[in-house]
Amino acid sequence: MAKSTLYIATGLIALAIVLFLMGQIIFAPPALILGLGLLAFCFNQMPGFKSYVFTVGVLAAVTVSMSYPQYFLGVSDFSSKKLIVPLLQIIMLGMGTTMSFKDFTDVVKMPKAVAIGILAQFIIMPLTGLTLTKIFHFEPEIAAGIILIGCCPSGLASNVMSYIAGANVALSITLTSIATLLAPVLTPFLMKNLAGAMVPVDFWAMLIDICKMIIIPVILGFTINHFLSSRISWLNKVMPLVSMLAIGLIIIVITAHGRDNLLQVGGLLILACFLHNTIGYFVGYWFAKISGLDKRSCRTVAIEVGLQNAGLASGLALAMGKLATVGLASAIFGPMMNTTGSMLASYWKERPV
Repeated sequence: MAKSTLYIATGLIALAIVLFLMGQIIFAPPALILGLGLLAFCFNQMPGFKSYVFTVGVLAAVTVSMSYPQYFLGVSDFSSKKLIVPLLQIIMLGMGTTMSFKDFTDVVKMPKAVAIGILAQFIIMPLTGLTLTKIFHFEPEIAAGIILIGCCPSGLASNVMSYIAGANVALSITLTSIATLLAPVLTPFLMKNLAGAMVPVDFWAMLIDICKMIIIPVILGFTINHFLSSRISWLNKVMPLVSMLAIGLIIIVITAHGRDNLLQVGGLLILACFLHNTIGYFVGYWFAKISGLDKRSCRTVAIEVGLQNAGLASGLALAMGKLATVGLASAIFGPMMNTTGSMLASYWKERPV
């Protein structure tokens, strides 16, 4: 069943590509959307490919919102952009429910690895983003979006990918937790200094926005996990699914609102985001390696550096009133990092330390 469905899915995706090349823009999207949907179904039936289900689902969602943006802009006077912050808060609440005091006591057990990971996180990605904007010469607001994604901490996806890759999961969770708590100060500080000439950056306003978007929900989730974990054990099973759906919805909304700008700079911006993401993996790994960390921890740092909290970048772009420009990089980076992260994690899974 899965094999025949896989053939149909592959055929539909190939058909969509052919139709697109022939200029049949009207007929290509339905074939591609259906093909990606069937591909996600197939991967869910194949144990070795389950880690790609979310990635393919996100690609299908992006295709839908790029092809039919009018359905995702809002209803009547309600703009769908208003959903981004609540959805991000749900994601961060879910992240908080996975955290415990152990994540922070682990800092004492492996201070060197944590210090190296945090330094790599907040040095490599911001500077890589700045360098790419100089190379590609994007419009100021597009360029600021690339830097913004580099200045954000890692997100939940990095913990999942570290688990799949057989990396140091305890280190991954600790790095994500510490980076998230440092973000209210470091993200606006880095943005002010690296992108302040491109777009107006209000340090204190961004700090407050980050606290509302991530710190308060994370603390709430942490509190729930600490005091009620035994009573609501089902929450840990439900929240990852809810978080994935929320991430997908955020990407759909951003893509729909930024579609026109995306069509203008799409190719170059996709390339820039791909380089940003993969350079993060490569430099993060070797930064950790040169610093003397073991191979499992090097893999963890690579994943933590390469995978950013694209949802936070989107929320901050919205708070700046520039979702359709500053928010474009995060709309591309989100699906892309899940794709490359799944591939890298699966590659490392087959090559255990």
